[in-house]
Amino acid sequence: MFGKTGRNKEYFNKEAASYDSKHEKTLDQMIKEIRARVDFMGVDWVDEDGDDDDEEEEEDHTPKKVVRLLDYACGTGALAPYTTQCVGIDLSENMVATYNARAENQGLSLQEMHAYQGNLCSPSDPDPEAFASPEFRNFDITAVGLGFHHFDDPALAAKRLAERLKPGGVLLILDFFTHGTAEFGHEVNATITHHGFSEAEIQRIFEEAGVGKDFALDAVEPMVFHRATESRPEIRRRIFLARGTKEESSRVPVWMPEF
Repeated sequence: MFGKTGRNKEYFNKEAASYDSKHEKTLDQMIKEIRARVDFMGVDWVDEDGDDDDEEEEEDHTPKKVVRLLDYACGTGALAPYTTQCVGIDLSENMVATYNARAENQGLSLQEMHAYQGNLCSPSDPDPEAFASPEFRNFDITAVGLGFHHFDDPALAAKRLAERLKPGGVLLILDFFTHGTAEFGHEVNATITHHGFSEAEIQRIFEEAGVGKDFALDAVEPMVFHRATESRPEIRRRIFLARGTKEESSRVPVWMPEF
């Protein structure tokens, strides 16, 4: 596989079964921080019950408002309560299975929250056949939660994800501010391509991807990502949440899922 893509897949396939339990406290804090910033993201969400307060549902209980999320490098599902559909994509088939099991345990249907194994960021495959159909396009929001620093080419990733947005849609990136390389020999170090990003770097990436409109970045409280052990000290990281809007210069037909 290209660059570190193969190592990422191998590592997260191995980590998938224990990932949530191993990082439970950090994931819980991250979900809390994300949900505290839903207004900052600039998306016209549904409410947490999956309904729209301003519009009544149809008699068949289909919500009139549709909010579709592409969750790339499958994250925590933190934004699922504010959407009508979460579509996950990840390199690791085991992380995909974990994501889908989490959705099933929450009682969510395949239409509401489901993930697929794949790669949208290969330089040699700009439009993967598996994701060429309309249901994998025209999202209201595409998001990457702590995956950007693993990508070989974050700028290419941002462009590919922006292409999946409808005009006026939002790209959301949660990742680390620039930091040192003190991973102390941890296995995950082999999967890391970028040791964080500055605000200027992220803004440039958004602008070059065509999602620089209304760009904003918000700092999140530093989080502990690896507890101290006998062999290595605690690793704490500063995190940001960045958002930008896709220009509405081009109009394309919007695919609507059937619920």
